[in-house]
Amino acid sequence: MRVGGDTACFHCGQAVPPGAEYPVSIEGALHGMCCCGCQAVAQAIVDNGLQAYYSHRTALPSTASELIPAELSKLALYDHPEIQKSFVIEEKDAAHIKQASLILDGITCAACVWLNERHLQQLPGVRAVQVNYGNHRARITWDEREIQLSRILREIQLLGYNAHPYNALQQEELRRKGRSRDIRLIAITGLSAGQVMMLAVALYAGAALGIEHSTAQLLRYVSLGLTLPVFLYTSLPFYISAWRSLKSGNLNMDVPVSLAIIAAFAGSAWVTFRGEGVVYYDAITMFTLFLLSTRFLEKNARERSVEATENLLKLVPAMALRIRDGQQEAVAVLDLAAGDLILVKPGEAVAADGEVIEGVSSVDEALLTGESRAVTKEFGAPVIAGSINLEGPLMIRVTGVGENTVLAGIVRLLDRAMAEKPRLALLADQVAGRFTYVLLALTLIVALAWWWVDPGRLLEIVLAVLVVTCPCALSIAAPAAFAAAGSHLLKQGILLTRGHALETLAKVTHVVFDKTGTLTYGKPLLHQVLAVGDMDERACLRIAASLEQASEHPLAQSFLARIGKNELYTVSDAQNFPGKGVAGVINGRRYTLGNRAMSPLAQQPQADRLDASPGATVVCLCDEQRPLALFALSDELRPEALGLVTELQQQGFKVSMLSGDSAAAVQHFAAQLGITEFRSGLHPEDKLAALKALQAEGQVVAMVGDGVNDAPVLAGADVSIAMGGGTQVARASSDIVLLSEKLPDIWRSLQAGRATMTVMKQNFAWAAGYNFLALPFAALGFIPPWLAALGMSVSSLVVVLNALRLRQI
Repeated sequence: MRVGGDTACFHCGQAVPPGAEYPVSIEGALHGMCCCGCQAVAQAIVDNGLQAYYSHRTALPSTASELIPAELSKLALYDHPEIQKSFVIEEKDAAHIKQASLILDGITCAACVWLNERHLQQLPGVRAVQVNYGNHRARITWDEREIQLSRILREIQLLGYNAHPYNALQQEELRRKGRSRDIRLIAITGLSAGQVMMLAVALYAGAALGIEHSTAQLLRYVSLGLTLPVFLYTSLPFYISAWRSLKSGNLNMDVPVSLAIIAAFAGSAWVTFRGEGVVYYDAITMFTLFLLSTRFLEKNARERSVEATENLLKLVPAMALRIRDGQQEAVAVLDLAAGDLILVKPGEAVAADGEVIEGVSSVDEALLTGESRAVTKEFGAPVIAGSINLEGPLMIRVTGVGENTVLAGIVRLLDRAMAEKPRLALLADQVAGRFTYVLLALTLIVALAWWWVDPGRLLEIVLAVLVVTCPCALSIAAPAAFAAAGSHLLKQGILLTRGHALETLAKVTHVVFDKTGTLTYGKPLLHQVLAVGDMDERACLRIAASLEQASEHPLAQSFLARIGKNELYTVSDAQNFPGKGVAGVINGRRYTLGNRAMSPLAQQPQADRLDASPGATVVCLCDEQRPLALFALSDELRPEALGLVTELQQQGFKVSMLSGDSAAAVQHFAAQLGITEFRSGLHPEDKLAALKALQAEGQVVAMVGDGVNDAPVLAGADVSIAMGGGTQVARASSDIVLLSEKLPDIWRSLQAGRATMTVMKQNFAWAAGYNFLALPFAALGFIPPWLAALGMSVSSLVVVLNALRLRQI
């Protein structure tokens, strides 16, 4: 018995083999398929809401390419691994969890962002959705075992938007086309408004001087014709946005805007056909012109704020010179893989992350770090995709390509920061959304009052109220300020990775520093080895360096720099203990290397024989029975550290130091910097406990750190700052990354936070004050519709221009 009585495959028409059971429910009925392939395709068609394909097809397909509707077939291409390679990344610990960077076409306001995020997050398998209103870029994370990317793209289409993989050059082209379209809309509206205003002057003057009725009627009909392009074409963006918000149940500012335009046109057309009364074609065209112009300026300001991100993405070239079997070949960057060798000639951009294996040169990383000075690169030095080779040729071994580069990671952090809205921005959105409802309610009350007082002025008053109180300025008050400040800081090498960073920086009262890699260079030099066991110094050094292969701590490089790679032992059962040291088994013997907390044997015997400075760090190498050697390592303060600490203290900030280093070393550096509050010998959990104690006292704490052992305390701080040279874990846990590694940028960030909050409060005060002052005058009939349109536009323009002042901080 066939499912649904089918003896032929419902999808492809081939005979269903005996015993085959591949049912698919299509439009309420079960249909049999001939194989699991047809079942999968048919189920995909159903899941994507394309069942109508089966209803409308006139014949069974004759070729395999016809088996899938063209629309679904195109989207299905994005499920192919080779296609995804350019814009999809996989989680390191779970290959089935993927993240894609997409561009959403059709985003016009915050309600569009809310609708897409809300809808996609309800899909099974979608883990996270973040849509950046500033650049319309979406970051979507999903579980490939539960949902395919093509299904996600289809769901976006069903909402009325289009999604495609992000490409910097393609996005620039789309932005150029969008700008041309906006200019065209403004030009058409301006041309219409200019003509309609001249006719309006004649109508207003004629009413006072006694114009003939036939002449006035002719002017009304001409004005109607000139307004039609505005009403039917250039106002379409408002209608579309308003309709989407109504469908989502989340009213936006375009609802009262659309109501005002439609009501004004309908009332004016009715008066025109009746042959008597007042028309408002001038108000319609001028209101649309002012609103389009203001949004064009606001959009340009917003786009300039993301230029820094776009410039980063444009740094990576499309082609690279790969070396294979001694031959050079030009290949697409996306075809590179980890381990490939590439040649970067002077003047060229580095195509991928990697390490130098041959050559010496200077590299310009200014656009990445804000550092204007070139950085010398030689054997073993890491290079970043997008940096510019200035002098000699470099042979580089690739370690990361595409979405797995440092550059891509920076962009992802930027996207996260711009997508995460600060508390005040969220509050502004809520107020603006509720204000729309309040505005509509007030408009209804005003309409009823004027219906009773003077019905002849009803339309004029309602239009003025709807227009003058449009919450445009209120909605962009916070985003404009944060976007301007964020883009300016990025150009100086200060990367905001969390949306709340600037807001919290303005409240900071206490700055806590880690020592190693933050106030110091974090590159301590091994200046003395003291053997205290039966091994000589060289043997102990080889063992210590071998153990440090498993560590990301800055001390590790000091050991590795003294021993060649071919001299290192193979280490089994390697372990890294943050804040303590490392351990492992070499040739069947277990060794530990670290401080006293690492091993009870590490009591630093004969430490007085070490010629160590007061700021030196001493670590001990032990086996399972006895200590073998002592190592003295010393670090140096960054030259700008003293100036920063002094400036912070003079500005009223409390400054502390929390370090896992020895008491002598911490006390030595604290004395040099004038820091009176410091603690030493702390494990990661101890640092976090100390930070929580400060927060319990009411302090708003900014934590500055570097390294894997700082990740917990960075995550626990009110706002955290990581040095750009720190580990990936530290950067991922922080709210701000200093790509330039310049300590004065910490003070600059604190200033930016305060300035941003000041500007944002000014914007809120202006936007709210304008609306509350203008509303009574409009409701009482003292503001005509055309003046209301001008006032609304000026209010939004003031907010944008005030926010742009932050680009000068």
